[in-house]
Amino acid sequence: MMLPFNIPPHIGKEIEYIKVAIENQKICGDGDFTKKCNQWFESKFKTCKVLLTTSCTHALEMASFLCDIQPGDEVIMPSYTFVSTADAFVLRGAKIIFVDIRPDTMNIDENLIEAAITKKTKAIVPVHYAGVACEMDKIMEIANKYNLYVIEDAAQGVMSKYKGQALGTIGDFGCYSFHETKNYSMGEGGALLIRDEKMIEKAEIIREKGTNRSKFFRGQIDKYTWIDWGSSYLPSEINAAYLWAQLEEADLINKNRIQSWDLYYNGLRPLSEEGYIDLPHVPKGCVHNAHMFYIKTKNLKERSELIEILKSSGILSVFHYIPLHTSPAGQKFGEMFGKDNHTTSESERLLRLPMYYNLNAKDILKVIEDIKLFYLSLGDK
Repeated sequence: MMLPFNIPPHIGKEIEYIKVAIENQKICGDGDFTKKCNQWFESKFKTCKVLLTTSCTHALEMASFLCDIQPGDEVIMPSYTFVSTADAFVLRGAKIIFVDIRPDTMNIDENLIEAAITKKTKAIVPVHYAGVACEMDKIMEIANKYNLYVIEDAAQGVMSKYKGQALGTIGDFGCYSFHETKNYSMGEGGALLIRDEKMIEKAEIIREKGTNRSKFFRGQIDKYTWIDWGSSYLPSEINAAYLWAQLEEADLINKNRIQSWDLYYNGLRPLSEEGYIDLPHVPKGCVHNAHMFYIKTKNLKERSELIEILKSSGILSVFHYIPLHTSPAGQKFGEMFGKDNHTTSESERLLRLPMYYNLNAKDILKVIEDIKLFYLSLGDK
């Protein structure tokens, strides 16, 4: 049997809670389970307001609305990210300015951002790759200097921290993903984190199809009506119920994933020390969440060979993003600022290994052994 790359997290109470949602005859958005999830994040991460959404993509779209991104505005982000990071702003007519990454973390190079700023720049979107924080002190300093919004794409960063602060709570807005591949899942879903309480009412209106329905259900008004533009960004209570089961055991899930990550790291360290591969780097002051474990091979050819060897041994490993600035849409809606010194070359080396909650230690050791055998065979050639 093939060792999968991912298995969606499942604690055991998900079905029970979904049944409760059904029995409560409240399966549309903003029921008891949605509220529990929102409040859990607000309390756990000490942020002003959290709103569950139908996806991280939609959380990013809401942030784009709230920042009043207009046609012709420029938004700075890394090219090494998922398409949703850019799509959310392209939909509002923005031009995307891609900036090269740091090879050690695969995050945006904070030292290249300031030079990419023009009079049209409206926002910076740092992406916390693999749940490892970008250099947020520097990014916030630049944003404050030029009066720019910061929207954290923390899709992979739930439970990660930067100098004691939860990722997603540092910028003006933070966006989480609860896709089935993430540490905590609701199948499809996300969350928008809001730092400034003055933005809450507008965010609720956008999320509720442009109406003041949220105020109505809190009893603040006696009827609700259409106020402004918006869309439907509310997830189903069934999805929220699934997520709530995992949030109740969030620390357990996090601890389990960290153990798997550490087992990979320690087992593959000899290959790194001998110069065969590079391992993930977690800078000082950053606490990661073991969202993924990756290695970097020498080059694209070697990565392709290793993927096939692992597949033949029953192990599914995958590479990640094709840099957005090299894609047809990336060239249509944006441009690379400066040189692509690392984005493409590092992306071609990166290989993600199986990683999920309750991954068997024996399976991890098999992956490690097969990778070692692959590099031993290269040494014999």
